[in-house]
Amino acid sequence: MATAYVLINCDLGSEESVISELKSIGVAEVHGIFGAYDILAKVESKQVETLREIITWKIRKIPKIRSTLTLMGIEGQQ
Repeated sequence: MATAYVLINCDLGSEESVISELKSIGVAEVHGIFGAYDILAKVESKQVETLREIITWKIRKIPKIRSTLTLMGIEGQQ
């Protein structure tokens, strides 16, 4: 199973709507966080290519998301 953690910055006050949208596209876990980023999303898929497509074409296209930082897990080091 391929896993990625996506750190998300969004427009001020839009956190709840972005979290709701992330849940609707099937993200494994979503958390509002404090610090340099607003939201942490855990994305899982059986294939790395599918994971990349979810992040690029679904998550990054959500309105009000300003930027993302993706951290990919290394298979076998869990």
